[in-house]
Amino acid sequence: MNGTPFSEDAPANATPEETMSALFAGMVIQQTNLALMLLGKIPHPETGKTLQDIESAKMFIDQLEMIEVKTRGNLDRQEEKLLKQSLTALRLAFVEAVNSPATPPPSGDAKPAATEDPSASAADAESKKKFSKKY
Repeated sequence: MNGTPFSEDAPANATPEETMSALFAGMVIQQTNLALMLLGKIPHPETGKTLQDIESAKMFIDQLEMIEVKTRGNLDRQEEKLLKQSLTALRLAFVEAVNSPATPPPSGDAKPAATEDPSASAADAESKKKFSKKY
């Protein structure tokens, strides 16, 4: 091992700068995908179900905005472009998610909305919100 993080996975001819750039891009893409999943725009990779947790999605967007501010003037053109495009897409998705109510995926056994107990669904939603914030 030559001291470079994840050097076993990096191409043998990659420079340390290229390795760091690839890790940066991977982190931005990971944060973006997590935020999109929490905004209900892409399904959860394990369950295939969509979910919506606006507060948690906002945290990932805020983190990317912080990275944008803290790295200003220190990124190459591709890194800066990736970060700006990701933030633009996330901001648009966030506005869409906030302005449109979460719609549950269609299922054959869903009860009509008029027969659901509002207090039970509110408690269930709060429970899911608390669970989703634990890491």
